[in-house]
Amino acid sequence: MNYVIDLQIACEDPLPINEACLISYAELPLKAHREKAELTLRLVSPEEMMDLNSTYRKQHKTTNVLAFPSNIPAAIAMDYPLLGDVIVCPAVLLVESQELNKALDFHWAHIVIHGVLHLLGFDHIEEDDARIMQAQEISLLAAIGFTNPYLDEDNHLE
Repeated sequence: MNYVIDLQIACEDPLPINEACLISYAELPLKAHREKAELTLRLVSPEEMMDLNSTYRKQHKTTNVLAFPSNIPAAIAMDYPLLGDVIVCPAVLLVESQELNKALDFHWAHIVIHGVLHLLGFDHIEEDDARIMQAQEISLLAAIGFTNPYLDEDNHLE
């Protein structure tokens, strides 16, 4: 299994988690679903996240994670198929982890896994799809020693 993860740090906030952990969190869903893949994991300021969320989702607020799947046709041969970009806002994760009373490393793991699963085609728009995606998240988090993020019904992602 081979993965290329382009970690881009485009914010001034100090990272509360080391870069190797972030990359390992992004690799977890890849290992479960792909032999080879490439993606970008970009960490951004609340301002950049709000701009992206406004532009692409027409929601004029910041958010914790956005995923932008690649639209490169499958017929184009690539050494590492490009899945797309996962955009995370560290400042939002910090506030959420405090509000939800979750350990920061746990919340980072959950959100990065969640974003990569979106690149792999999972979503949570329909209830059945949400159950499937949540089961993936729960299983992957358990594999690294974390508990179910959905035990408290108030902690669902948007």
